[in-house]
Amino acid sequence: MNFYPEFNEAIFEKRYKRFLTDITQPDGTTLTIHCPNTGSMRNCTAPGTPCWYSTSDNKKRKYAQTLEITTTPSGHLAGVNTGRANKLVAEAIENGVITELSGYNDLKAEVKCEDFESRLDFRMRDHSADDRDCFVEVKSVTLMDGESNGEGFFPDSVSVRGSKHLQALMGLVDQGHRAVIFYCVQHSGIETVSPADHIDEEYGKWLRKAVAKGVEAIAYKAVISPSEITLAQRIPVVIP
Repeated sequence: MNFYPEFNEAIFEKRYKRFLTDITQPDGTTLTIHCPNTGSMRNCTAPGTPCWYSTSDNKKRKYAQTLEITTTPSGHLAGVNTGRANKLVAEAIENGVITELSGYNDLKAEVKCEDFESRLDFRMRDHSADDRDCFVEVKSVTLMDGESNGEGFFPDSVSVRGSKHLQALMGLVDQGHRAVIFYCVQHSGIETVSPADHIDEEYGKWLRKAVAKGVEAIAYKAVISPSEITLAQRIPVVIP
């Protein structure tokens, strides 16, 4: 995913009211911008560190600028715009980067699963192979606990919706479909992904049940820069 023009650099000051962030621009002025992240962004920000933002030409937006990348307390980069995760995964699938999800000729986004009262991110089909659909739910991972151990966790706050998605994936496996929980890691320091039992024990329980049922847990890590964010390599999902 290339960005043109590339993101603008500023200094992160604070996040507040969940969706607002104050930054200091190179000329010293303060600017309030949109923060596109519904999670806690735990360990993703540090006042006084570099951050990067994009600017929209949509005149109807109250805040034209959007926070995209932050510097973590440990000096890593984190892609905090969770809205980009699905686009990153779709692009990687279409370019054959995610080999585990290759071979499908039909990719549909935002699929409603009425049997489970849930909506999942992708459904893939290959009519030339068999009748099994492949359903994929994407989660953006930016939480690394500790300074340099490389351990990433999901979620970064209690996620009832996340547990519901796992239950839907389990139901799809029961129906004979392939189901995948996909962790899109937008953090330059994370090397493994595990359930955040210390934050949302219920999600961890459902993830273990889902994997035991046959839901596949896959994680890929992104390379992050102000001009490009790209999924590049698979990293382990560790479920103790």
